[in-house]
Amino acid sequence: MVSEHDKAPSFDLPADDGSRVRLSKLRGKKVVLYFYPKDDTSGCTVQACDFRDSLPRVSEAGAVVLGISPDPVASHEKFKRKFQLNFPLLADEDHAVAEAYGVWKEKSMYGMKYWGIERSTFLIDASGKVERVWRRVRPKGHADEVVQALE
Repeated sequence: MVSEHDKAPSFDLPADDGSRVRLSKLRGKKVVLYFYPKDDTSGCTVQACDFRDSLPRVSEAGAVVLGISPDPVASHEKFKRKFQLNFPLLADEDHAVAEAYGVWKEKSMYGMKYWGIERSTFLIDASGKVERVWRRVRPKGHADEVVQALE
């Protein structure tokens, strides 16, 4: 499990626009890396739209936002277009990155157990170290918490 002050696990994932995003290429910038369960669901939409609306303040603080879920690129493209999201969504279909960050968890709903993303956010500093960790995030208002940590 990744904790504050740890080196952020590296990744190279496909993005919604067909490009690939490598954490190592973002050195020199702060990175807001948020993991969410599924495109176009109520909580995930609230969270994504809050980050969309907060992006000017995030950018002013010298940071970028990246969203990661196990959904495929085609799903990300549709979600991004539908809600005019202004930051990359990355496809972690084999959940290897989620596992590296310790957010791939056994969950339970209606008595059924399954594996999925525990909604979490990592603020990675310009040198690639984890500065802040938020786990079991509540979608509404979370982007404001992150912006406050950046400012």
